[in-house]
Amino acid sequence: MTSFSPQDTNDKVGSSSESALSELLSIMRTLRDPKHGCDWDKQQTFASIVPYTIEEAYEVADAIDKGDMTDIRDELGDLLFQVVFYAQMAQEQEAFAFDDVVKGICAKLRRRHPHIFADESGSVASVEKGQWEKIKAQERMAAGKSTDNSILAHVPKGMSPLLRAQKLQQKCAKSGFDWPELQPVLDKLQEEIEEVMAEVDAPNPEQAAIEDEIGDVLFSVVNLARHVNVDAQTALRRASNKFEQRFRQVELIAQQKGQAVHETSLDELETFWQQAKGLSK
Repeated sequence: MTSFSPQDTNDKVGSSSESALSELLSIMRTLRDPKHGCDWDKQQTFASIVPYTIEEAYEVADAIDKGDMTDIRDELGDLLFQVVFYAQMAQEQEAFAFDDVVKGICAKLRRRHPHIFADESGSVASVEKGQWEKIKAQERMAAGKSTDNSILAHVPKGMSPLLRAQKLQQKCAKSGFDWPELQPVLDKLQEEIEEVMAEVDAPNPEQAAIEDEIGDVLFSVVNLARHVNVDAQTALRRASNKFEQRFRQVELIAQQKGQAVHETSLDELETFWQQAKGLSK
């Protein structure tokens, strides 16, 4: 009788993964080959593919929302290709290679989980509050990357505004700068809405002032979401998806009645909307 161990399966999976990854790296090298590569791929730079990377990340999130594992697999592949693309361009510049990227993240994960992975002496550290942030700060200091000691340092300005607002608030909350209860958060949101209305109703409304107050409302909504343990970005994405689904249903209802949406009265569209809401429940 042949014996079986989980390690046998792990070895086979690992070997298969390495082979598939090697093929992907080879394809990427071919696409960037100066003589035989793809013209479009050869023209790309780090900056030019950033929009595609962001788009692919959102498509992963969208696939996860749909719960379609095949779609998730495919979108993760597209996102992985972005990483391989950057690594290939870096290797061409003799800056770093894909292996360096992998080794770097492996080392980082081990450093940031001293309570899981033993150090050179074989000892495992105990879990400390705020340990992750402390280790990250130590890494930045060791690399000489920044002398900015602010709690808000290293929250990328290139993040989506919604996610950046959330990150800033989370970091402040960890320092103790946060309301301990929900009611003040709700009161602040109401206050910001009233300030928007005051600017809109002013004798000579200023667009810049209205924009400023709208920004405060959005920031307060993100804060409310955080206080009730809701990811604002996920909530907004799902709300947008729900709106799209219902509006498409409104279009279908209008079409079934031989009408175009732009030719239908607002009252009738509202009726269609309520019908669409009923269908989506």
